[in-house]
Formats: sequence, structure tokens, C-alpha cells
Amino acid sequence: MKIREMRIYKALSEISKPIADATHDISEIAFYVVEIESTDGVTGQGYLLSFHYSPNGIEGALKDIKTFIESRDYSIFQTQDIQNDYETESEYFGITGLQRWALAALNIALWDAYARTLKQPIWKLFGCHTRKIPVYGSGGWISYSEKELVEEVVDYKRRGFQAVKIKVGSPEMNQDLERLTKVREAVGDDLKIMMDANQGMDVPSAVKLANSVENLNIHWFEEPVVNTDFEGYAAIRTKTRVSLAMGEREYNTVALRELIMRRALDLWQPDIIRLGGVEEWTRSAALANAFHIPVLPHYYKDYDVPLLASVRNPYGAESFDWIDGIIDNKMVIDNGYARPREGVGWGFNFLHQYLDEV
Repeated sequence: MKIREMRIYKALSEISKPIADATHDISEIAFYVVEIESTDGVTGQGYLLSFHYSPNGIEGALKDIKTFIESRDYSIFQTQDIQNDYETESEYFGITGLQRWALAALNIALWDAYARTLKQPIWKLFGCHTRKIPVYGSGGWISYSEKELVEEVVDYKRRGFQAVKIKVGSPEMNQDLERLTKVREAVGDDLKIMMDANQGMDVPSAVKLANSVENLNIHWFEEPVVNTDFEGYAAIRTKTRVSLAMGEREYNTVALRELIMRRALDLWQPDIIRLGGVEEWTRSAALANAFHIPVLPHYYKDYDVPLLASVRNPYGAESFDWIDGIIDNKMVIDNGYARPREGVGWGFNFLHQYLDEV
């Protein structure tokens, strides 16, 4: 069960196209895939969403951890030892940022290989509270025309989703109001609508928008302001009735603790890659649970759904279709709910014809 080799690949989504939110213009939907092979011949995969950002940086970070892993004598189950040792190795430049992304992709691949060695799905290794996780349809990009926006949310409803998320933070707030109103008119009152500003607003504008759309019954408001503005989150929560969600930008639980102290958070959104992998995700979920804050992870549904099955208060997972065309077993979503895959490990693999080795 020793680690024999680590391989690095890049993949592009079959449905890649330019998109934009309040703070980013995204030119492609791309991923890096880490593949671990054990001395027993078992392989495991983990991936991170890279878009078009810093390809030299992330490839360098992945190659650095590959050299680190292959020069030492680790077993595939030594995930915590590897994290501790690599954090020590990386201390000079710091482990927050790209080096943590690389560490997390490796961590996820190791868990995949370990579960496959045991011939078990991941969710069985952690115990299971539930097998049915709510999933919401995500997108609603600011770059969409109103027609494209309505078509997307109507398609989510047709496919059985019970909630959709829309990007806000347009240069003119009236654009956000019009778009949200169009969505509500298109999907009716029986579908939950959420909005996400991607940190693109200030406190006064976030308060104004939240109060202006109260009649549209917005379910929750994600990242209205910059993630370090803890007092801003507290002010928005005090001055509005909308639930607040955040957490995807965090590399640790500092923001979660700060927002808990200020009673400024309703939903915790851990990002398994930024946090550093499976163990850090579960620790953050345990902290949220201790303060009765539901867990609503960011982006990685193929990892989040199995982990949410082990959490006492899972609120739901975010759904994009971006990897569905380049893996061998896409997650089934039925009437707005997903279940962890029955297959061993994470239950899916990237198809090698879509992978370019780095």
C-alpha cells in the first residue's frame, strides 16, 4: 500500500465557454487531475477546478508535491502524516494558496486509492447519517443574457431541481433586480432562488439589494462582501432578513469562528480544495455543527455529497455539469436530490482520452 507514483493531468470541460460573475471574467472551464498509484497497483484520482488561472503556478505546485511524495516512503493511508510533513516543508513560502490546492488534490486521490484498496465507497468509511442530499442548480452568470438566464433556470426546473442560484453584483443594481424578477416569474413560487455576489458588493449595496428583493423570497445570499469583512457580514445580517452564506474562499476555519462569534453566518460553505482535503473539510463541518450552522459546500459535489452523507446537518450541495462529459460515471440527480455513488472510492474516474499529462 505504499505510494509508487503520482501523475498530473490537465483536462478541459466539454462544455467550456467564457462566463463571468461580479468579480471575474473566466475564459475556460479547466481542471487538474492528480492520479496516485500504489505498489499494489491500485489507483486513485483527485481533481481541482483551475479555470484559466495561474497554470504555471498550479502546475509548479503540483510538480513540487509530486517530487516530495515520490522521494519519501509513504503509504496511501498516511494522509495526515503527509499533510503535517508537507506543511513543515512549505513553511517558508506558506501553505495557504496554491500549495494547499496541490496538497488537497493529492489528499483526495489518496482517499480514493485507500477506499478502493478496501473495496468500499468513501461514504462508508465515515459512517452515514443520510443517503439523500439536496442539490441545487448553480450558474446564473452575469455574462448571460436574460434569455440565457431564464433558459438555464427553466432547464434546472425541468430536470427536477428544487433550487437555483443566480449571480448578482451587476454594475447597475436594477439589472440584478430585473434578472431576479425574471427568474422568479419563469420558475414560479415553488422553486427556491438564491443569489451570489462573489464578494462584489459593499455593505450598503448588499443591504439595499437584499431588502429590495424581499418580495421575491430569496432563500439565501452568498458572499455579499469580501470574505474578511466580518463586521460587514454582521451588519448585513442585522439589517436584512436574508440568510447569509460564505466559506468558499477560506483556507482554514478562522472566518467561521469569527462569524460565529458575531452571529453573522447562517450557512457554512467549505471548499474541500482550499481547506486542504478531506480531514480539514470534516473538521470545519464539525465546528459548524457544534454551533448549529448547516453545511452547504462549494462546487465539488462529487466529493461533497459522499461527505455530506456523514454530516448530521447537511444543507445541500452545489451542482454544475462541468465534469459530467469527461468522467465514466456522472452523479445521478433525481428531483433535486443526489445520493453517494455505490462504487468504490469516490465512485468515478476521469476518462483518460480527455487527460493531457503535465
